[in-house]
Amino acid sequence: MNWEQLLSLKRYGDTHKRLRKEQDETRLGFEVDYDRIIFSSAFRSLQDKTQVVPLSKTDFVHTRLTHSLEVSVVGRSLGRSVGKKLLEKYPHLKEVHGFQFNDFGAIVAAAALAHDIGNPPFGHSGEKAIGEYFKIGNGIQFQSQLTPKEYQDLCDFEGNANGFKILTENRKGVDGSLRLSYATLGAFMKYPKQSLPKKPTKHISDKKYGIFQSEKAAFTDVANELGLKTYGEGDDIRYVRHPLTFLVEAADDICYTIIDFEDGINLGLIQEEYALEYLINLVRDNIQTEKYNSLQYREDRLSYLRALSINTLINDAARIFLENEEAICKGDFSVGLMEKSKYKAQIDDIIKISIEKIYQSKEVIEKEITGYRVLQHLLDTFITATTNYHNDSLSNYDKLILKVLPETVDYSTDDLYKRLMNITNFISRLSDSKAVFLFNKLTAKTL
Repeated sequence: MNWEQLLSLKRYGDTHKRLRKEQDETRLGFEVDYDRIIFSSAFRSLQDKTQVVPLSKTDFVHTRLTHSLEVSVVGRSLGRSVGKKLLEKYPHLKEVHGFQFNDFGAIVAAAALAHDIGNPPFGHSGEKAIGEYFKIGNGIQFQSQLTPKEYQDLCDFEGNANGFKILTENRKGVDGSLRLSYATLGAFMKYPKQSLPKKPTKHISDKKYGIFQSEKAAFTDVANELGLKTYGEGDDIRYVRHPLTFLVEAADDICYTIIDFEDGINLGLIQEEYALEYLINLVRDNIQTEKYNSLQYREDRLSYLRALSINTLINDAARIFLENEEAICKGDFSVGLMEKSKYKAQIDDIIKISIEKIYQSKEVIEKEITGYRVLQHLLDTFITATTNYHNDSLSNYDKLILKVLPETVDYSTDDLYKRLMNITNFISRLSDSKAVFLFNKLTAKTL
């Protein structure tokens, strides 16, 4: 893979290429990507979607929106740091094509901003709730009417694939959805493969999947424009990640490792003295002891350690990327950047305590249970109504249910897979509170 193609400014939905030297420096194309994402309704809904604790009423706990903004900031720093060195290594990118180191930061920042845009309500438990509706719930009735890949898309509903759908799906009068640059779309794609065949490997990009059947053609177009390397054959052709995806992933890893841990402390799920010791172990080589000891309040001590920890990991991630850049571009680098971190032992310690004290806490588990019931009820209600519509067996209740659906949701299509995906995508875009509100209305709990 070569950087000239990987940095494509062409917009999804365009028929012509865009050259870097012709860009307006006051509103660069990659920066426009960021603007379009942040003004989208799908991004706004992240302000009320779970990061750590579902339906939290505590203002200092992160939502998917604040998490995404922070990942974007870290990603921008990573991209700029890497971009500066890459332009020194490949000077023609600047001299011939006009690329600047900020371009790398802008691409990674935009892709990182969107990295959770496809996540349903209630976090990863929401993904499982949707999948199990089709795998073992009432949705199993559709298995015989779908292709194996279509059915697997629903059974293993994946927020990453849903995100690519949101970023690229055509709507009436709107070709290419947000019409982002191919470079940003490529950097967004963590798992450039379909739901089937699974054939898991130790390669990081095979961990999950990122392409619904409905967006297969769209992704193929993006991958071809960027010159992403392929491997496998026949129906098992897979793509190598865009190199900047490793930076997007590292930014996410850094933020959830440090900031979810910080949320656990603020929620009282992790004792402060215990937690600060873990963070100090991470930054022991960089901490200014005198400055740290002068801080009187827990909030300031925690803020100092958090900032120092993030900066330490940014520098380490950039180093790892640059040391392995050629292998990454060849598709021969098979793990996330932080797996190679010299701080891996400290990172693993922090993640272990977060799993035990935060992600498996009683408060989180109880609200995830609520999420399961809410999402599966909403799916069943809307899918039953649309199925009855196509079977000419609509009840008066079904007619009322269909009026609740936004006009953008096409339930009249005869394509069963598209219809099910449209309903599922609609529910996935709901915020946590909106999903609960709608559930309460449909079950007459609030009148």
